[in-house]
Amino acid sequence: MKIGLVLSVFNNYKLDIALKKAADLGYETVEISVEKNSTHVDMADLLKGKNAKHLVDKIKDYGLSISALGNHSEGQLVLGPYGNDTDLIFYGTPEEKAFYGTERLILTAQLASEMEVPIVCGFCGCEDYSRWFPWPDPDGWEKMAPIFVERWNKILDSFQKYGVKFAHECHPKQFAYNTETALITLKLLDNRPEWGFNLDPANLLLSGVDPVYFVQALGDRIFHVHAKDGEIVPHNVRRSGLLAHGDWGRIDRGFRFRIPGWGDIPWKKLITELRLVDYDYVMSVENEDATMSGEEGIVKSIQYLKPLLIQSSFDKRWW
Repeated sequence: MKIGLVLSVFNNYKLDIALKKAADLGYETVEISVEKNSTHVDMADLLKGKNAKHLVDKIKDYGLSISALGNHSEGQLVLGPYGNDTDLIFYGTPEEKAFYGTERLILTAQLASEMEVPIVCGFCGCEDYSRWFPWPDPDGWEKMAPIFVERWNKILDSFQKYGVKFAHECHPKQFAYNTETALITLKLLDNRPEWGFNLDPANLLLSGVDPVYFVQALGDRIFHVHAKDGEIVPHNVRRSGLLAHGDWGRIDRGFRFRIPGWGDIPWKKLITELRLVDYDYVMSVENEDATMSGEEGIVKSIQYLKPLLIQSSFDKRWW
């Protein structure tokens, strides 16, 4: 496995500075966001002429490669929701938002192909964030399935055309948010090979899911991994529960995103399970820890994680 970095932690730096910092710290790969609000790249500009190739060459000059392109917010628009909370992503009618999200993901697949990046990480969206709760319509989640199939098959047809895979990130605000819904999406899409998952163990922990079991259940459908930890804070859970509202840095939040090694994810068990399902790609550090600076967090992350990564496969019994 390689150790990577979600480069958005350096959004306040120009791209060259961000790449140099990542390389100097010992990171081997980067995941680059291509959403409209990205401070590092402009997707429309990269699709002109040889600009995509020039960017790949620049990244190689720093001794880095690209593990994935990220487009989470615009992927959210494929299924919604379409109220005020997604106006910051794109302002328009529900139909306009869905069209915009779909077209942006197709462009992302095209760009990934031109840059020879095999994976796009993102969200699939969800009509209603609380569909997991079967009220007032006990079949509300299931009724989203036909539109999920229709819209995502169209997108995945383009991913197939460009030879790129989409890695959906299960999250409490997505149609696929836990192990069982992830498995259902595979059935809904007839197990088409372009659809798989970006394992974010902290998101799964927030959903009450054991990420180690998720790895075992999804196996070779895990295309990419975010190395992000999560902490259940017992003395705060009594007040806010896990699904606290308000600022990420509030001191009494019952759940916190943390850097690897500072939360409740069993990293040795998780890495072991990934190796047992033959995952040998990238652990990409995503720092959303609100207790320390972004740069200190990614320094501590690589110091903790890199010694744990298994570099060689078991060949034969020697005892």
